[in-house]
Amino acid sequence: MTAPLIDPFARAISYLRVSVTDRCDFRCVYCMSENMTFLPKKELLTLEELDRMCSTFIRLGVEKLRITGGEPLVRRGIMTFFHAMTRHLDSGALKELTLTTNGSQLRKYAAELAECGVRRINVSLDTLDERKFAEVTRWGRLAQVLDGIEAAKAAGIRVKINAVALKGFNEDELFPLVDWCAREDQDLTFIEVMPMGDLGNEDRLDQYWSLEDLRARLEERFTLTDLAERSGGPARYVRIEETGQKIGFITPLSHNFCESCNRVRLTCTGELYMCLGQEDQADLRAPLRASADDAVLEQAIRNAIARKPKGHDFDYSRQQVAGQMSRHMSHTGG
Repeated sequence: MTAPLIDPFARAISYLRVSVTDRCDFRCVYCMSENMTFLPKKELLTLEELDRMCSTFIRLGVEKLRITGGEPLVRRGIMTFFHAMTRHLDSGALKELTLTTNGSQLRKYAAELAECGVRRINVSLDTLDERKFAEVTRWGRLAQVLDGIEAAKAAGIRVKINAVALKGFNEDELFPLVDWCAREDQDLTFIEVMPMGDLGNEDRLDQYWSLEDLRARLEERFTLTDLAERSGGPARYVRIEETGQKIGFITPLSHNFCESCNRVRLTCTGELYMCLGQEDQADLRAPLRASADDAVLEQAIRNAIARKPKGHDFDYSRQQVAGQMSRHMSHTGG
């Protein structure tokens, strides 16, 4: 049996997030610039290369595969890749195939995703106000996303809403978002905005809404019970006793979640980021293309995992953004 991937801190790497494109049909203000310069297509891994790359990781012990972007469903032919990955679900090697999406293409693809074994998805949605949605996404249409969510649920896919907590933007929607998710039987996770991209430090500080504060506001109305449950990602969960719903908190700034990190991120160009909050990366495209023998790629993956750091450097505590990443979130993958 092939030895599993273990990093220098004895963490088994069982979760791979794969960006299949840097392109998106939205331009969310905390993710990318309005006038983005996208990567030339020749730099992207082909769908066949993505299959080979992911299959190698699965052979080395990855059990959860999350497809991200940009917006993954705008990649031409992407369903070919999803269909190919079903063989790993069928064999039992892959325990979960999922994706994070803005929801715009779900009406078109939800039924086919369900056929491919996708049982749950994350939909990024920060506001239920049409005007504010258009503002934060620049190009997005809220009605299209809500329709896509309905299509996913009709196909039997469990939907979780990811909402970035943005000070002065969606603070007043905390309870409407919670109430809507309770009515619709959707889980909800709040995420602290991360210092990534070329919007200056000042902007990030202005946007930053600590989830400690958000949780305190929830507790003014609800009884929250901490859950031991972990989903393989960075979220910590609570149950709202009055509604029974589950709320997640992803807190890279106020509470570092690195000690149990079991994931790495692969970009659409084949760069492996061992940590979202560090610039260190490994080029896996070169060994992939250099040899048809997967042994070369396997060794490159092992060498990269051996460099996985203990944690990231994000920090807003000193009224400046320490550890800011210059790359856009859309480049690293969700």
